[in-house]
Amino acid sequence: MAPMNRPLLNRRLAEFGTTIFAEMSALAARTGAINLGQGFPDTDGPEEIREAAVRALREGHGNQYPPGPGVPELREAVADHQLKRYGLAHDPDAEVLVTAGATEAIAAALLALVEPGDEVIALEPYYDSYAACIAMAGGTRVPVTLRPSEGRYVLDLDELRAAVTDRTRLILLNTPHNPTGTVLTRDELTAVAELATERDLLVVTDEVYEHLVFDDAEHIPIATLPGMRDRTVTIGSAGKTFSFTGWKVGWVTASPELTAAVRSAKQFLTYVASGPFQYAIAEALRLPDTYFEGLRADLRAKRDLLSDGLARAGFEVYRPAGTYFVTTDIRPLGESDGFAFCRGLPERAGVVAIPNAVFYDHRDAGAPFVRFAFCKRTDVLEEAVARLRTLAA
Repeated sequence: MAPMNRPLLNRRLAEFGTTIFAEMSALAARTGAINLGQGFPDTDGPEEIREAAVRALREGHGNQYPPGPGVPELREAVADHQLKRYGLAHDPDAEVLVTAGATEAIAAALLALVEPGDEVIALEPYYDSYAACIAMAGGTRVPVTLRPSEGRYVLDLDELRAAVTDRTRLILLNTPHNPTGTVLTRDELTAVAELATERDLLVVTDEVYEHLVFDDAEHIPIATLPGMRDRTVTIGSAGKTFSFTGWKVGWVTASPELTAAVRSAKQFLTYVASGPFQYAIAEALRLPDTYFEGLRADLRAKRDLLSDGLARAGFEVYRPAGTYFVTTDIRPLGESDGFAFCRGLPERAGVVAIPNAVFYDHRDAGAPFVRFAFCKRTDVLEEAVARLRTLAA
C-alpha cells in the first residue's frame, strides 16, 4: 500500500493523542505501583443494585435495544431525583435523556448546540474530553482559569465576563469540579447565571459529582437559579455516585427544546446503551438518604486520610470540598514539572498520580500541580501514604 500524502487524523483532533490516563495506568501496571491516577473505585457499589442488574438480565429487560431516550423507569427516576433533591420539575418523556455515561452526554450536547466558529467558555483546568468535544463540534474553546486562593480554587468573575464575546455560544461548567475539587458557591453561580441571561448564553453543566460534597459545601444546580431553567443542559451520571463506572449510565435534563436538540446528536453516537443497567440505576436513584449520607462520610474519611498523608509527605494540599480527587502543589518538594514528577513517582515511591497540566490550555499555570484519587479502599490509601513518606525523607 502506498503511503498517504496527507495526515490521517482529522485536523480538529490532531492535538489530542493518547490520554494521560492510559499512559499512567500502563505505568502503574508495569511498575506495580498503586494507581491513584485514574478516578475509578476499586470496590463495587451496593450489592442490591448489582443484583437488580442481574435480575434485569435474567428477566429480559434491556437485553435488546432499549428506547432511544432511555427506559421509562430510569427517566422517571431521574425526574423524581431532580425534583426531590433540587425542586427541579422535569417531564420524564420530554425533558430527560439517557446517555452512555456523562462523556457521551457532553459530546452530544456540544455537537448539538455548537456551530463551527462558536466560542465555548470552559473552566480551566478541565476534564480532557471537554476540549476534544468542543473541537469535534468545530467550536473554539476559551479557557477561564480557576486559581488557588486560601486553600481552594476560585473563579475570577471579572475574567469570566471579559471572556464573553459576540461569538460566545455557551459556558461549560463543572461543579463539583474535577480536578480541583472546588464546589462553586451560590455567589459564583449567581454571577454566571446573570452573565448567561444578560448575554443570552446557553450553559452546559457537568454535575456528575453532585453527591460527593463534604463539610459545609453545598451542590447548587445552576438550573435552579433565576432565568436558567430553560437555557441549561444539566448532565448527571450513575458511575461516581454508585461506584459502577463500567456500566456507563448517564443522563441529560433540560427543557424540551434543548433535550430534543441533544437527542438529535446522541442518536447518531451510540443510539442506545447499557440496557439492563438502566433498570438497575432506576432502583439506585431511589435508595434511601442513608446511602448517600454513608457515601459522603466514607469518602470524607478517605479524603482526610490521603490529604493528611500527602501533607506529611511534603506536598501543599488543596483539600477538596467535593469529588474524589486531591490537588497538590509539588513545589515544596523542590519540584516544578508535574509531568516529570508523575512519570518518576512510581519508581521513587510506588504510587501513580496525574499531572494537572494535562487539564490546562495554559500548561504553565498547571505545571506544578498533581492530582491524586482517594476513591480506593482504606488499606490501599494507607499503603500509598506509607510509600509517599519516602518523599519527605
